[in-house]
Amino acid sequence: MMKQLFIKSYAICCPEADLLDPFGLSGSDIDKSLIPAAMRRRTSMTTRMAITAAKLACTQANIDSQHLASVFASLGGEIQVTDALCRLLPDENELLSPTQFHNSVHNTTAGYWAILNKCQEPSTAIAAADDTFAMGLIEVWSQLQQQGSGERLLVCYDELWPQYLAPPIGLAAFACAFVLSTDAEQAIGSISLPQVSEQAEQSFPLEWLMLTESAPAAAVIPLLMALQQETQETVPLNINAPIWSSCVSTREFEHGK
Repeated sequence: MMKQLFIKSYAICCPEADLLDPFGLSGSDIDKSLIPAAMRRRTSMTTRMAITAAKLACTQANIDSQHLASVFASLGGEIQVTDALCRLLPDENELLSPTQFHNSVHNTTAGYWAILNKCQEPSTAIAAADDTFAMGLIEVWSQLQQQGSGERLLVCYDELWPQYLAPPIGLAAFACAFVLSTDAEQAIGSISLPQVSEQAEQSFPLEWLMLTESAPAAAVIPLLMALQQETQETVPLNINAPIWSSCVSTREFEHGK
């Protein structure tokens, strides 16, 4: 029998806080203190944002991040580092930096998170274009259904992109993290398995569409807005057809607990 999935906590990291004003949401700026200075110099904005959101979510859920398996979902991953390396390739006189090469892989952020938290639990890195957040949520569902119980950390994030690559993607930076569980205790809401729905792009708020076109991880905003209300509703998880959606319920939970 399929087990219900519950949301224990969530956290947002958005360096441009005013981007969240139209949605009634608030987020944290990057917390530089979470990464030691020597390591921080090697990390990108995407890693620093994702780690800030992830740490805040774990703190709010009062969960030990050292023993928490994770799923990191990002459309571009380390896009700035990868772009810089690619621009060096035509110049045969330039040597590629081993550190930059090490930091260019898609699971770089997951690796830094594991090092910082001394975490040896499994971690998955996902990229799925417009469906990235939905696929990350499905991955968490699948893992917890097979495991039977426990928690997972889900982090969705994208940084600023070089604008010659795929405008308007990358005009804004955004990260969000959730602690998800099959245990309802101390949960703030429940969420169903993502399904393809008949929702149409034309019915979505223009502000959300525009932000998500430039910051793909902002696809989570309708879910975040629902978690702030006493509600039961179906929320979209992406902006381009086919539209993935989940049913979110906070009615049976004490709001803001």
